[in-house]
Amino acid sequence: MTPKTPLSPPDAPRAAGPQNPDRRRFLVRLGAASALAVAAGGLGLALRDPAGPKAGQGGRVLAGLGDFTVAPPAPGQPRLATVHGTDRRAMFNQGVNALGGMEAFISPGDVVLLKVNAVIAAPALLGATTNPDLLAAVAEACRRAGAARVLVADNPINNPDSCFEVSGLAGAARQSGAALILPRQSLFAPVSLPGAAFLTDWPVLAGAFAGVAKCIVLSQVKDHQRAVASMTLKNLYGLLGGRRNIFHQDINGIIAELGRLVRPTLCVLDGVTSMMTNGPTGGSLSDLKATNTMILSTDPVAADAQGIGLLGRTPADLPYLALAQAAGVGSIDPAGLRPVTLSVEPAAG
Repeated sequence: MTPKTPLSPPDAPRAAGPQNPDRRRFLVRLGAASALAVAAGGLGLALRDPAGPKAGQGGRVLAGLGDFTVAPPAPGQPRLATVHGTDRRAMFNQGVNALGGMEAFISPGDVVLLKVNAVIAAPALLGATTNPDLLAAVAEACRRAGAARVLVADNPINNPDSCFEVSGLAGAARQSGAALILPRQSLFAPVSLPGAAFLTDWPVLAGAFAGVAKCIVLSQVKDHQRAVASMTLKNLYGLLGGRRNIFHQDINGIIAELGRLVRPTLCVLDGVTSMMTNGPTGGSLSDLKATNTMILSTDPVAADAQGIGLLGRTPADLPYLALAQAAGVGSIDPAGLRPVTLSVEPAAG
């Protein structure tokens, strides 16, 4: 389903002219955010290590980052929910309730890692990074379910401090009581997946998973110039260290292997606003479209197969989905997950 409703506040400016006070305030915010992003991005490029972090010295070679899936739900319980609306907090809460509630995924005392997409230093309104409202909603839900700690991690391509601050993710983590893990060399360890063609003795952000019992992946729906789309599976690219851009030569193969690297507890795919063009970083509001949809699933392949429709494409346009399915990562056909569709109405008044 691909809703064609236009962008709506706060994701887009109103159609009224500059004399409109809301329009003026928006332009002021956009100008300030853009200037901050440019400055931070420049700082990030200046500080960027083109070789990326190396694996920690002396670390043993891992066979993956872990299986964080939970026991199958009761018969008839859905494992994929598509929620329509514009309020990310309400959409997440309604979606996770449809899947059995947060308690079905988080147990008291759990340490939970939220893998976000903090790829570049850009403000949230440009849709390149995980939305801070979604991060806050999920972190707070984890705490209500009894999580002992909530961690937030990614390995962005720009300076991590700038990426997390400019995107609003650092602020959302602080306000929701989550701890931010910034990538540093000591957190990387080599991984060799059994039978892998790409992930052999390759540094990944393994240190962020120390003591972690559950992992939730929070992804934006984005166009991607090399992979066609960036959603749940492509988001896992941010766990790689080293010169990971060499994998661009076989982007589908590496994305399929990333599905084997970590088995998430829950995948949340945010298509409230989708980046339709110039992904994965975009840079303009004209790249975005209000698609008013959020997808929650225990199956990353099914979540992405469902989400690709928001970009006006089909699962067949993403060769890595078939590769991931063949590797046992998940299923392109969501029928076996008993999917449900919900709608969150705007608040009255």
